[in-house]
Amino acid sequence: MDFSSLTKPVTRDEIRAFKRQSRANGVAWITVQALFGIFSGGIIAFVVVIMCVSLVMNFRESDHIGVTSVVPIVIIAVFAAIAFTTYRSTFGRNVWRTRVRLSRFAADNGLVYSAQSGDPAYPGAIFGIGTDRTVTNHVRSVKGRYFDIGSYGYVTGSGKSRQNHNWGFMALALDRSLPHMVLDSKANNRLFGTNLPAAFSKDQVLSLEGDFDRYFTLYCPREYERDALYVFTPDLMALLIDEAAPYDVEIVDKWMFVYSSRPFTSVALDDYQRMGRIIETVGAKTLSQTDYYADDRVGDRSANIIAPQGRRLKRGIPVVAIVACVIVATIWIVPQIAQIFEN
Repeated sequence: MDFSSLTKPVTRDEIRAFKRQSRANGVAWITVQALFGIFSGGIIAFVVVIMCVSLVMNFRESDHIGVTSVVPIVIIAVFAAIAFTTYRSTFGRNVWRTRVRLSRFAADNGLVYSAQSGDPAYPGAIFGIGTDRTVTNHVRSVKGRYFDIGSYGYVTGSGKSRQNHNWGFMALALDRSLPHMVLDSKANNRLFGTNLPAAFSKDQVLSLEGDFDRYFTLYCPREYERDALYVFTPDLMALLIDEAAPYDVEIVDKWMFVYSSRPFTSVALDDYQRMGRIIETVGAKTLSQTDYYADDRVGDRSANIIAPQGRRLKRGIPVVAIVACVIVATIWIVPQIAQIFEN
């Protein structure tokens, strides 16, 4: 893939032309950042107008304006100007520069670019969760090997517990159905373990040779350990360490997914280059390594399916949930026990 268009300068005329084309194609061209900027600017303008009206009314009553009355308006106006300038340079233009660059990148490589798409039907661990599921700024192939690179977001909870979740991802279609396997990167783990929204049972952890376990925790279904070793050969493990160590990798059905714990933003266009490199190295090696794979438990290679016990990993209890239970027990149960002994 040719990534040169991701770093070429973008002119204002190109941005204007892209906006016009987006509107003509029925694509939403007002971004969330733009709406936030308009809303915030409207509030600031309203406050300034109210203060000016109040200032005029005071002047009519006392025939003079004190310095203490003017200073707050000047300060608010200065901060409003700074905020507006920062928004335009940081969010507004950068968002559109990113869209123009990704559109050019897609055109140069025979791909399709979408600023925003609906809920994808991918079987990976981060998909199918919560509500308002959307894919943004993604490029995908339309011929040959299918892949999709972009950002994915969804919402969980409601009210005060409402939370937005955002990821960067790469999806690569494989030829052969494979057992469900997850490489949980240790580089992006949180205090209490994995950053993935799904926890897997620890009795499915498989240790591999060399330094691989320093970078990833490999989960594979029980009794599929030999199958995992067939896939993750030393040369593939070396490529994973070199190219994908900061990311989580999941193989499920006929898909390979790579997950970034942060979305691919306008200031991280190199993420697309990194994902492209992973496709050309890790993805290519996975395809060649699994070209002749078949699940012996099925007994029919032409079926190209996995036996039920290998299709999905068993879920485990998240460490966070265990810690929460311990805290609740400490706060509520222990005092009750202590009171019983006192009595």
